[in-house]
Amino acid sequence: MTPPKVHVKKGDLVMVITGKDAGKKGKVLSVDRAKGRVVVEGVNIVKRHTRPTPKMPQGGIIEKEAPVASSNVMLFCSKCNRPTRIGKQFLADGTKTRVCKKCGEVID
Repeated sequence: MTPPKVHVKKGDLVMVITGKDAGKKGKVLSVDRAKGRVVVEGVNIVKRHTRPTPKMPQGGIIEKEAPVASSNVMLFCSKCNRPTRIGKQFLADGTKTRVCKKCGEVID
C-alpha cells in the first residue's frame, strides 16, 4: 500500500480545519509521510507522564504536541490571510513552485 500524500512541508504555516483545535494556526514542526500525519506547533497538546531519569531527575508531567492527520490541516496564505488549497506552477527556469489557489501568491 502506498503512503498517503502529504500536501504540507516542515516550516509551513497551517490552520487546523477540524477537531478540538479547529481554527488554530501554527508552524509545521515535523511530517510523517508514511502515516500521513503532521506535528503542528501549539496544536493537539497531550500530557505525557515521565519517570525520573538522569537527564530529568524530577520526572513529572510534560505537555507536548501530538501528531494530527494531514487532512485536518490547510496551508495558510499570509497574503489573503485565510487557509487555501495549493496549486502547482512552473516558473520560466523550469522549477516547480506552490501557489495559493485563491490569490495566486507564490508560497515557496
